[in-house]
Amino acid sequence: QVQLVESGGGLVQAGGSLRLSCTISGNVFSIGDMGWYRQSPGKEREMVASIRSRGSTNYAASVKGRFTIDRDNIKNTAYLQMNNLKPEDTAVYYCFMHLIGSYSPDFWGQGTQVTVSS
Repeated sequence: QVQLVESGGGLVQAGGSLRLSCTISGNVFSIGDMGWYRQSPGKEREMVASIRSRGSTNYAASVKGRFTIDRDNIKNTAYLQMNNLKPEDTAVYYCFMHLIGSYSPDFWGQGTQVTVSS
């Protein structure tokens, strides 16, 4: 059974940094895009960042220049380095993974809370 296990959320002051990790466990051989969405109360779900299996990346305009996504294909793990965090980054962050050839997420992590205090 495929699972995405997230870690790294927490509470940080504005201007601080956090690093999220997302590790795929189980037998899966066609790992495509990985990345994170986030959602906070009263707001629509937002795609934060994604990375293809060969390394090309995509970011939401709201995080570009502050967040960096990376992945280790040997460890089946993606990372999201979040710098210069702002209170508006407060949300639950959900890791996702596409199977190769899929156009939408096939698997999700359990979510991790990121809270940025002003």
